[in-house]
Amino acid sequence: METTKKYAVKKSSAGLGLFAVAEYKKGELIIEYTGERITEEEANHRGGKYLFELNDNWTVDGKGRENTARYLNHSCKPNCYPELSEDETQIFIYAKHAIKVGEELTYNYGKMYFDQLIGKDVCRCAPCLDK
Repeated sequence: METTKKYAVKKSSAGLGLFAVAEYKKGELIIEYTGERITEEEANHRGGKYLFELNDNWTVDGKGRENTARYLNHSCKPNCYPELSEDETQIFIYAKHAIKVGEELTYNYGKMYFDQLIGKDVCRCAPCLDK
């Protein structure tokens, strides 16, 4: 799936983030999360922040800088969502609702990632910082 690049990497509240440089419509494809496809066993051995589980057997290690989607930060109130391809070999990120120019592109990393790596006291997503 090819999409026109409508985003840029910029400084965010959580370090670097991905920001919209053009508007997105609800359901519009934003970017593919790419990287080396590794076994669950290898993912458990490697660890890291950029692991995205495809299924019980396979994980994408998106740590490489060529994976621009790695700059999508977690948000407790995200404007994007990930979706696996039917064959569970690819991860696509879509707009959850209309997104305006300048908005940071975010998705919810999930309960396990949040509990193990972010934690309630250190979440730096915009909704948590605004509390």
